[in-house]
Amino acid sequence: MDEQALQGLAAHNNPQAQQQALQYFEQLKESEKGWQLCANVLTSGMYMENDHVRFFCFQVIEHFIKTRYNSSTMAERELLKSFLMGWIQFQNANDKDKNFVKNKAAQVFSLVFITDYPHRWLTFLTDLLQTMSLGQVAVDFYLRVLDTIDSEVVDRDIVHTSIELERNTLIKDTMRDQCVPQLVDSWYQIIMNYQDTHADMVCLCLNVIGSYVSWIDINLVANDRFVAVLLQFLQKPLLRESACDCIYEVISKGMDPNAKTKLIESFSTVLGQAGVMDAEDADGDFSAKLSKLVNGMGMNLIACWNKISKTGDVENAALIMQALENKVPLMLKFLDNEDDDVSGAVSLFAHDYITMLKSINPISEKQRQNIERTLYVIIRKMKYDECYNFDVEGEEEAMFMEYRKQLKVVFNNLAQLDAQLVMVTVHNIVSQTLPNWKTADFRDVETAITVMYMIGEAIPLDVLSTCVLQIPQGQSLTASDTKLAVMNQLMRVLVTSGVSSHPHTKVLIQFYETVVRYDKFFTQEPEHIAPVLMAFLDERGLRNSSVQVASRVTYLFSRFVKSLRTNLNAYTEEILTRMQDLLVLNTPDNGCYHRLSSSDQQFLYEAAGILIVSAQFPPEKKSQMMKNLLAPIVTKFDVLLQKMILSNDETMQKLYAECISAAMALASRTSKGFSSQQTIKTCGCAEAYTETLKVFLVAFNTPIHRPLLHSGVRQFLHRMVVCLESEILPYIPTALENLLKNPEPKELHDFIPLINQLIMKFKKTIIPFLQQVFMALVTTIFQVLNSPTDELDQIATSEKKMLQRSYFLFLCVLVSNNVTEVLSNQDPQNLQQVLMTVIQGAVELPDPVGQKMCFSILKKLVEVWGSNECLAGFGEFIYKNIIPACFLAPMKPTFDLSDGQTVLVLNESAACLKEIHNKRADEMVNFLQNDYFCEMNVTPDLIEEYCQALKTDSKTFKNYVKAFFTKAKS
Repeated sequence: MDEQALQGLAAHNNPQAQQQALQYFEQLKESEKGWQLCANVLTSGMYMENDHVRFFCFQVIEHFIKTRYNSSTMAERELLKSFLMGWIQFQNANDKDKNFVKNKAAQVFSLVFITDYPHRWLTFLTDLLQTMSLGQVAVDFYLRVLDTIDSEVVDRDIVHTSIELERNTLIKDTMRDQCVPQLVDSWYQIIMNYQDTHADMVCLCLNVIGSYVSWIDINLVANDRFVAVLLQFLQKPLLRESACDCIYEVISKGMDPNAKTKLIESFSTVLGQAGVMDAEDADGDFSAKLSKLVNGMGMNLIACWNKISKTGDVENAALIMQALENKVPLMLKFLDNEDDDVSGAVSLFAHDYITMLKSINPISEKQRQNIERTLYVIIRKMKYDECYNFDVEGEEEAMFMEYRKQLKVVFNNLAQLDAQLVMVTVHNIVSQTLPNWKTADFRDVETAITVMYMIGEAIPLDVLSTCVLQIPQGQSLTASDTKLAVMNQLMRVLVTSGVSSHPHTKVLIQFYETVVRYDKFFTQEPEHIAPVLMAFLDERGLRNSSVQVASRVTYLFSRFVKSLRTNLNAYTEEILTRMQDLLVLNTPDNGCYHRLSSSDQQFLYEAAGILIVSAQFPPEKKSQMMKNLLAPIVTKFDVLLQKMILSNDETMQKLYAECISAAMALASRTSKGFSSQQTIKTCGCAEAYTETLKVFLVAFNTPIHRPLLHSGVRQFLHRMVVCLESEILPYIPTALENLLKNPEPKELHDFIPLINQLIMKFKKTIIPFLQQVFMALVTTIFQVLNSPTDELDQIATSEKKMLQRSYFLFLCVLVSNNVTEVLSNQDPQNLQQVLMTVIQGAVELPDPVGQKMCFSILKKLVEVWGSNECLAGFGEFIYKNIIPACFLAPMKPTFDLSDGQTVLVLNESAACLKEIHNKRADEMVNFLQNDYFCEMNVTPDLIEEYCQALKTDSKTFKNYVKAFFTKAKS
């Protein structure tokens, strides 16, 4: 072998040498004799100290098997077979390869197996079995090969083709007939012979047994000799986890429900007699395995009960239910384990058990007790772990939150099963915990509020309203109290307990989340609004020293205001006054330091806008209040813009640009409060926004950080198109004029939706303006599209593709909103050029979405101009361009009729042809018969067939067109 090239594998600090080595192995892969050279290396003792060389040698052999082995000569196949068996002998005598090399070797063996077995190498497995006599190293490799074969043939997580599935079925059938009993005997010998000396190999063997048991005869493993050994292994620390996994796989085997139940019960009995489930010395990992085993028992029994109960077999269903109920105490024991991994491993059993009980009516007293116990365990396990790091939430914290989600699913199922029980339990927890929050563990307080929050999702409102509390013995609740919805009682406890002053961030966040979730409570008991507003506005909420709390509260406060806008009239001015210092712009001049980020401030500006719009003030006052809200932005805007332009520091320029963009975004959010009932005009606020728009439009002239500033102005313009009426129109020409000065593709692409929005809103009103700017906009678009770009610049290519699609969407919006006068009033030559771009797009565009839009445009134009008395010259255009396009596009090699998007293009082209027929009738048919089809050398029979199909309904014609082009392209 090329020694110089091989040295590069170890040259970790020399990428060039490594690349040379990899290239050498690529050459060996393609060489006819390369695999033989590598096979010789692997069995000759060369490079025994270089695992990377040996690994790559196996990769070369693997490449040969995957690409050329099937078509190889018999001599080559015999040579490979000789190498494989020889390598095992060599390996057994020279056990120096690392595990990753052995695993690659096992993969090579399994590839030969699935290729040659059973047709060309029927004795593969018996030959492999015989190698066990060589000793421990050979036994270890034998197990690795079996494990890899399972991955290739059985593993259900790997997607196989139909041919591979057929191959795998043949392999398993042949193995069952030929050698499975011998394989099972070998496994038994391995676990017995090596249990005290090679625990890792016994664990691998147990894994193989667990993998194969899913498709072999269960009696070969579920028998006295194997069960006795597995029970014995459960007492051995190094083997017990693998033994537990093996038992889990055995009981998970697909089989008859009654037989499955007997199998599970037999294991359950012997495990119980052995005291395995009660082992006090079980560590966390083993306990998690036992929990997984109990989970498997429970879920399999539930599946068995579901199947049997559907057959009406009452007797066996009762036996299965009894077996299942006997496992529930174990489920609860593991679910309640302090270790979340142990608890989480049995959560699916808990979930499926509750789900099953939903189908039973009535449930037994024992089952009701199980439900109650499960509920209390779930709520207890919801508590944050003592070791949870609230300051730096890492992987362990993320795992706990994921575990909490599993518990939440079980909680939701419990609530659906017995809403009354859950409501009473939650009420007891909340009423006992929250009034004593100062002395209670913060974790208990947070859990109490969390489960209260969860009820809103777990129990539907109609069920929730029927839940009432029974009067507890010894308490003096009035009769009227029992009639109140439980949630109102809980909310009253929450907002009057003072828990909003709790120092822990998680408790505070959960308080605000819950207040917002049950905001309807405040419409029923408005006397609680003021104290909750204060909690939002003071140091507990928006001014909290915790950034996490303050940030989340800004969003929740905006939701609170939006929901209760009509109930906050009395507090509007006070709220705005208290918020004033929080609305200060975050600028580079103050070091960009602010208690809240710009995105947080957007929620506050939105809330402020909603408060002003919803207030019961006259329009004059609302106008002044809105101007006051926008004033800090408008006042600072020009100053910030000038500072950005004059700055010589690129970093500062960018900071100023980001600040200016953020300021425009804040102004945009204030307009979210307007609605069809409370418009910008009726509120008297139009002037406030048009004056602000005048200021913002100046940013269009700024060459520095143009994309960022343009984006901010466009965002504001979009909002103004929504909120304003004709007041917006005088400002659009200025915006468009600045945009057309050396635009980038993305800028044009992003601006066209604004034009489309204007068309859809103002329609006829905007026609004069559109007629004036139409060709300038189209010309600019095509100048940008035709500008040279680097072919390797994928971003630029993508931006041009999106701009082209936007252009066709623009034309689509034009013709779909009855403003086609914009097109018809253009100079005829310009109109012809525009129409030809649509034809070219329909035929040549390698983008089905764009093509579909082009045919949609053509169809709409035919609908509007297709009659003889309409636009002069358009009839000729139909016959010369539109009809040919409908045939040329589907015949393109790139037009894939098996692609769903492309079929939509074909349907649109068919609809276009149908529309032409609707307008031109026999004239179109005559054109096809006497002109177009004749030029295309179409047979008379096919012409007649096509023209008859054209006269059918649209659905029939679309189906015909697809069949027509499928046949034409075949």
